[in-house]
Amino acid sequence: MQATAIILAAGLGTRMKSTLPKTLHRLAGRSMLRHLLASCEPVFDRIVIVLGPDMDAVRKEAAPHVCVVQEQRLGTAHAALQAVEHFGSGQVAVLYADNPLIRTATLRRLLESHLPNSLSLLAFRPDDAAKYGRVITGEDGLVERIVEYADASDAERSEDLCNAGVLCGTAPAMERWLRAVRNDNAKGEYYLTDLVALARADGRPVIAVEAPADELAGVNSRGELAKAEAVLQGWMREAAMEAGVTMVDPSSVFLSADTKLGTDVTIEPNVFFGPGVTVASGATIHSFCHLEGAEIGPGAEIGPFARLRPGAKLGQGVHIGNFVEIKASTLEAGVKANHLSYIGNASIGTRTNVGAGTITCNYDGTNKFHTTIGAHVFIGSDTAFIAPVTIGDGAIIGAGSVITEDVAPDALALARGRQVQKPGRAVEMRAAAKAKKEKV
Repeated sequence: MQATAIILAAGLGTRMKSTLPKTLHRLAGRSMLRHLLASCEPVFDRIVIVLGPDMDAVRKEAAPHVCVVQEQRLGTAHAALQAVEHFGSGQVAVLYADNPLIRTATLRRLLESHLPNSLSLLAFRPDDAAKYGRVITGEDGLVERIVEYADASDAERSEDLCNAGVLCGTAPAMERWLRAVRNDNAKGEYYLTDLVALARADGRPVIAVEAPADELAGVNSRGELAKAEAVLQGWMREAAMEAGVTMVDPSSVFLSADTKLGTDVTIEPNVFFGPGVTVASGATIHSFCHLEGAEIGPGAEIGPFARLRPGAKLGQGVHIGNFVEIKASTLEAGVKANHLSYIGNASIGTRTNVGAGTITCNYDGTNKFHTTIGAHVFIGSDTAFIAPVTIGDGAIIGAGSVITEDVAPDALALARGRQVQKPGRAVEMRAAAKAKKEKV
């Protein structure tokens, strides 16, 4: 049976105190909407996102999925009804883009629980249930009603099974119930939760599918966003360690949703992975490194205090040390850059040694230029390469050089002023300085 997901994403994020639509706020480097889409895509045949007016950024984020617009924000049932032409004839689940942590397995259980002509909903048991609507079940375990906390009796408030808001039913029934929802309430809105009472009135069973509270907590504020980030980081760290990654202090390591870590990778405390990082087996990331858009080869050693920026590609056994920054550069196997260097828009051949304080001067204020350094090159400390420039295999670059021209293979290049020594001049200079100071 074909299954369709309707994702409600028209919220403005007023409580976020932000001009950015709520669903575009990020968790682990990925928008809340993309997190939910990633969970839905393996389960649903069709996904439709309901937007508010003038939400082109959300539409772009939702691509390639179908988007429809709720021109007036008249409630959640009204929002779902805007997608009715895309319901199809199978199952329809209505979800919220600000519930980004629902996992694929939970969505599969939701669909599998659904009986012909029934309504299913997701429910959970939070540590603090006070603010949530209660799911009241009968002796047969089926849902009898949902009661908002403000309207609940003391007995109903003692129940800890809470409504997550996600509903699933067959397309014809969902359409009929949505069209029957009324707005005779204090806010004059059409509420999705009214479908429970409508299904019961039709004599249809309403089934509660219980899921972990961490998956179903909504994100409506910066504080709740931070809590969701903590939950997601915990899941990703646990998954990485289960897959063979060593984390000395897991709580201080921050991963992105697309971080890829090989087996026997070791990560020391206080490491941040931005989007687009791949680390091959056996690599070590030392403390206080910041990595983004980088590819790290087998057995490489990074840090401490290193920064890898987008386009950094490091081969097998590369060593990047403290206060070294790499950007848009390829370092082949065995390259070492252990101290205080900047390498940008460059390619460096195997077994080259980059001395402390080396920089590639790749930007003239308008354009970027490339530096090519061959294999087995020895670069002395405090060298500046003025790109574009090419250094041949086996060359030696003297310390303190400013290289503005190509260097041939196996050549020694020196580009610095000749040292001049004036015997006794230091004594004269100190005496002159002292005399000047005494006159002041």
